[in-house]
Amino acid sequence: MSDSAARLAARLAETAPGLRVESGPGTLGQYAYDASNYRVPPQAVAFPRSTDDVVAVLRACKETGVAVTARGGGTSMAGNAVGPGVVLDFSRYMNRILDIDPATGTARVEAGVVLDALQSATALHGLSFGPDPSSHSRCTLGGMIGNDACGNRSVRHGRTSSHVEALEVVTADGLRAVADRTGLHPVEPADADQVARLEADVRRLIGDNLAPIRTELGRIPRQVSGYQLHHLLPERGFDMARALVGTEGSCAVVTAATVRLVATARASALLTLGYDDVVDAAEDVPEILRWDPTAVEGMDEAIVATMRARRGPDSVTGLPEGRAWLYVELDGDDEATVNARAAELLDVLKAQGRMTGGRVVQSAAERRSLWRVREDGAGLAARLVDGGESWPGWEDSAVAPEDLAGYLRDFRKLLAGHGLTGVMYGHFGAGCVHVRIDFDLATDTGRAAARRFLHEAAALVVANGGTLSGEHGDGRARGELLEVMYSHRMIRAFADFKKVFDPEGLLNPGVIVAPAPLDADLALHQIQPLATEFTFPHDEDGFAGAARRCVGVGRCRSDAGGVMCPSYRATGEENDSTRGRARLLQEMVRGETVQDGWRSTEVRDALDLCLSCKACSSDCPVGVDMATYKAEFLHQHYKGRLRPRSHYSLGWLPLTSALAGYAARPLNALLRGPLGRLLARLGGVTTKRTIPAFVSRRALRRVLRDARTGEPAKALLFVDSFTRAFRPEVAGAASRVLADAGVPCTAEDGLCCGLTWVSTGQLSVARRIMARTVAHLDNGDERPIVVAEPSCAAALKRDVPELLGTDAARRVADRVHTFTGALTDLAAPGWTPPELPENVALQTHCHEYAGFKGSRPADLLRRLGVSEVDEAEGCCGLAGNFGFEAEHYDTSMAVADLALKPRLDAIDQDAPAVVVADGFSCATQIDHLAGDRGIRALHLAELLDPAADRPGQPGENA
Repeated sequence: MSDSAARLAARLAETAPGLRVESGPGTLGQYAYDASNYRVPPQAVAFPRSTDDVVAVLRACKETGVAVTARGGGTSMAGNAVGPGVVLDFSRYMNRILDIDPATGTARVEAGVVLDALQSATALHGLSFGPDPSSHSRCTLGGMIGNDACGNRSVRHGRTSSHVEALEVVTADGLRAVADRTGLHPVEPADADQVARLEADVRRLIGDNLAPIRTELGRIPRQVSGYQLHHLLPERGFDMARALVGTEGSCAVVTAATVRLVATARASALLTLGYDDVVDAAEDVPEILRWDPTAVEGMDEAIVATMRARRGPDSVTGLPEGRAWLYVELDGDDEATVNARAAELLDVLKAQGRMTGGRVVQSAAERRSLWRVREDGAGLAARLVDGGESWPGWEDSAVAPEDLAGYLRDFRKLLAGHGLTGVMYGHFGAGCVHVRIDFDLATDTGRAAARRFLHEAAALVVANGGTLSGEHGDGRARGELLEVMYSHRMIRAFADFKKVFDPEGLLNPGVIVAPAPLDADLALHQIQPLATEFTFPHDEDGFAGAARRCVGVGRCRSDAGGVMCPSYRATGEENDSTRGRARLLQEMVRGETVQDGWRSTEVRDALDLCLSCKACSSDCPVGVDMATYKAEFLHQHYKGRLRPRSHYSLGWLPLTSALAGYAARPLNALLRGPLGRLLARLGGVTTKRTIPAFVSRRALRRVLRDARTGEPAKALLFVDSFTRAFRPEVAGAASRVLADAGVPCTAEDGLCCGLTWVSTGQLSVARRIMARTVAHLDNGDERPIVVAEPSCAAALKRDVPELLGTDAARRVADRVHTFTGALTDLAAPGWTPPELPENVALQTHCHEYAGFKGSRPADLLRRLGVSEVDEAEGCCGLAGNFGFEAEHYDTSMAVADLALKPRLDAIDQDAPAVVVADGFSCATQIDHLAGDRGIRALHLAELLDPAADRPGQPGENA
C-alpha cells in the first residue's frame, strides 16, 4: 500500500468507521478495468452506503491528495470508470429507489440503481425511464448520468440529460448541493455562501464564452463530447442539472437524481429490414424517421453469425435475407393501428428499392430474441465466430441522421485504407454508429497505427458535422481528440468549468480535461503462453486468450434473464461475477497486481463460489467459459499439494459409487446414522443434506435387462455414473422411450465421462478416464450416443475433446446427444408419446442449457403437447459437488431461492404439478427443497415412459 493510500485508510477509519474499503490485490485487479481498452489499478475501492460516506471519502481524498472515480456498473467503453485513486462503487449499496411519484411522473433514485430495477418499479404505474441503453440489465442511473447515455429508443426519448430534473451532488471538497433546472443550491444552510460563490463563478465563465458555446455546442442530437455548457446559456435558464450530466464524474460526484418518466406505449410493432450493407440501410433512415418511430437500430452480419454460432441457429429468427439489418419500432394507442402503419411503411420502403427483404415481426418471442441480438452487440462483436478480436476506441461517433450514409461510406474507406476491419451496429435513427475494430493494441507498432487511425477518424467525423462521442462519453479513449473537434477557446472553457468545481483536479483525472494520451494505460500486452491441460482450441493464445475473452460488458451482473451468473445473483459481489473472475485471471496472467500465478489465493477465492454451471459459455456474449477456467486453475493450483477434502470425497465419486453398488444396502444404513455424519464432515461434505441412497449393481442389471426390446440397436445409451449409482430406473425408462420413438438402443455401462474430476480440477485423472472411454467408443461405430444425464453429456460433448485434443475425442463428441436432443433429432416422424399432463414444472440442467442450444426440454415438451411449461429460469444451486460441499451449502440454497424454490413453493399441494428435472443434481436439490411435501422430480424419460402406470409416474419395470 502506498503512503497516500495508508494515510487515506487511516483517515477514513476515523471519519467513516463503518465504510467498507478494500485494497487487496483481488479487488484492485477487478476494479482496474471497465468495458474499455484501459487498465488503471486503483489504490482502494470504497462501497458507500450513504451520502455521508461519499462526503467522508471526498474530504479524506482531498486531505491526502488521492483521486476519486465514481463507478456504477463498470460498463464504460471509453475508460470513464477506472482511475488511479479511490474508486467509489455505488452499485453495491447505494441502489435504492427513494420515491416514485406517478402524479408528477418523476422518480428519485440513488446513483447505484440499475436501470432495469427502475423500469420494473415504474412499470406498475404505466411509466418508464425513456433512455434504454443495451446494458439496461446492469448499467446504473449514475453511470447513465455520467455519460449522458441514450439507448435503443433515443429516436423518441433522446439522451439522459433530457430526463433529469435534479442532481444531488458532492463536490471535490465534500460540499453537498442540488443542481436543478435553475442553478445550484446548498443542502445545508451553512454552505449557502460557498455554493453561491461557485454558481457565480460558473455564470461568469458562461458570460465570457457565449459565442463559442452557442456556435460549437448542441449542434446535433447526439453531441455528447466535451461538457454540455450550452444548457447554462441565459436563454436555457441556467440549467445546472443538465450541464452536469455527461461530465463523467470529473466535476462532481452524483449520489442521487430526480428523473422524469414517460408513459409506456399501449401498443408497438417491430419491423426487420434487410439490406446488402449498412450504407444502404442508412440511406433509408431519413424516410423512416418521417414515420415517428421509437427506435431505428442497425447491425451487420458478423453479429448475427456470431450469435447463431454461440447460441444455436434458432437464437436468431425473424430476420429477412441480407447482410445488414435495421430494426424499426413504431408505437401507438392500439395494436391494429400500429400494425397498419408498419405495413404501410414496409410498402414505402420496398418502393425505395434498397431493401433485400422486410417483415413485421408478430411473435413476442421473436421480438425478444431479436432485441437480445442487438443488445448483445458489443460483446458479440468483441469475439467473432471466426475467433477474431475487435476493440472499442472509436465505437461511439455520431452525425446528423441525414448524413449517416455518407459518413459510413467515407468511414469504410478510412478503415480499408488502414487495413482494418470494423463490425458495425448502433442507433442509426440517431446517427450514432457503434463499431468495434480489429486494432492491434498489444504491440508498439499496432498502438502507433491505432493512434494514426483515431486522429484521422476524428477529423473525418468532424468534417461530416459530427461528434466523437454520441452516448459513451469521451473518457480516456477520446479526451485527447477533443482538440480536433473544438476550438482552443472551447477547450479552455471546459478546463475552467472543471476548475470551478474541482480546482485540484482530483475527480476522475485524465478524462475530458487534461486528458491522458489515448494510448496510455492500455490493457492489452504481449504475453508468454501458459502450459495447460485443456487445449483451448478456440483461443489463439490458449488460456490467456480464453481469459481475455472478457471485455467487461457485464451481462453476468444481470439479476434476470438467462442463467448467468448464479453466484453473483446470490451475493451481489463483483468478486463473484464472471467478469470479476475473468479480470483476476487476466491479472494473474499479467503478473503485476496478482503476482503469485497459479498459486494465487486471490484467484482461488474469486473462483470459490463459481458453481461451474457453464451458463456463461452461452449467456456471455463473448463466450467466457469460467467452469473450464476454474478446472484448469484448480488443477494447476493444487498440483503436488494437498487438496480440499471434498475433492477426494466427491471428485472420486464415480469410483466410490461403483464400489458402493456391491454393498449398497448396508452402506446406505451406515451413511444415515451418526457414523455417516462423521464421514461427511471428514470428507468436507455438508451434514445439512441427506446423502442420496446408492443402488445395487443387481438393480441396475435388472433394469437394463427388462428394458431390452430385441430390436437392432440404432443408438448407444451411455449409462453414466450418476444414473448407474443412484437412479438406474432412468436408464430403463430412457431405453423404453427411445425404442418407442423408433430409436432402439443398447446400453453402454462401465464407462465414465470424467466430469467429477474435471469440476474438482483433477485433470490428469480426468484425462486417463476420458481416454479409456474414448478408446472404447471410437471403435468404428458411428451410431449416436445418448446420455440421460445432461452434465455427463456436456462433458463428453465439450470437455473430452478440449482436454484430450484428439480426432478420436472429437469423433465421439460429434455423436453425443442429450435425451432431449435424441428425441428432437432422431425420433421417428410422427412419433407421439403416451398421454402427458397439461402442466409441467421444469428445471433445465445448466449444462444442457449452455451446451445443447438447439434442443431444449421446454421446447420438446410443448411440441409433444404439454400446454403449460413453467420453467425455473436459473441454476438449481446444487451444481454437482458444489452444493454438497460444507462451505458452499448456504450459497447453494441462496441460488435455489432465486428461481427454483419459488416455483416449487407455488405448487398447489392439493393438485401437485408434475416436476421434470433431467439432471441428477437438479432432482436432488428439488428433493431437498420439497421432498417433505411429496414433490419428486421425474426425468423426462420417466414422464414419457410407455410403461408408466399413468402420466408422470414411472413404469412398473422401473
